Amino acid sequence: MKLYGYFRSSASYRVRIALALKGLEYDYLPVHLVRKEHLEPAYAELTPTRLVPTLTDGEASIAQSLAIIEYLEETHPLPPLLPADARGRARVRSLALDVACEIHPLNNLRVLRYLVHELGVGEEAKMGWYRHWVEGGLEAVERQLARDAATGRFCHGDAPTLADCVLVPQIFNAQRFDCRLGHLPTVMRVFDECMRLPAFDGAQPARCPDAE
Repeated sequence: MKLYGYFRSSASYRVRIALALKGLEYDYLPVHLVRKEHLEPAYAELTPTRLVPTLTDGEASIAQSLAIIEYLEETHPLPPLLPADARGRARVRSLALDVACEIHPLNNLRVLRYLVHELGVGEEAKMGWYRHWVEGGLEAVERQLARDAATGRFCHGDAPTLADCVLVPQIFNAQRFDCRLGHLPTVMRVFDECMRLPAFDGAQPARCPDAE
C-alpha cells in the first residue's frame, strides 16, 4: 500500500493512525499542500479530487480519509476500529462525523486561503473564524462523550476506534492555532489516553518524513 499525504493534514493523520493501529506497512509519499503539489497533473491523475490523503492498494485508489479507514477495516478487520454491535458502530461513526463533517471542512487550508485571498479577511478575523468553529464543534463532542456511559478510556469503550482516529488530529490542529480547550475535560482526557499509545504518538505530524 501507498499513502499520499501531507504531514499537517489532519485527514492524513487520521489514516496514519489507523494504519499504525492495525500494524500495516505502507510507503509514505508526501504531497506538499502549501506548495500546491496536489494540483500537479501527476497527482490529479491519481485522484480527481486533488485532495489528500489518497491510499493505493494494488489497482485500487481510494480518496477521503473515512472511506480509507473503512476500507482498511473491511480488508484488515483486526484489531477492529468499529464496535461489533450496530448501535456502537453508529455512535462511533457519529462522533467521527461530528469532527470530519462539522468542524474540519470549515477550517481546512483551502477554506482559510479563500477567506484571505478571495474575501479579503484579515489575520485576526481569520483566526476568529477558525477558533469559533473548532471550539464550538469540540464542545458538541464533549457533551456527547461526557453524558454517555459508552465512553470509556477512549471515545467508545476501552479500545481506540474510528472516533479516536478522527478526534486526535483535530486536537492537534486546535493546539496549533491556540484554540480554547479548557472547556473540554472529557475530550482532553481521551486525547491524553490516545497519545500514550505508540500508534497515535508515532503518527503525529512531527514524526512524518515530510515534517518541517
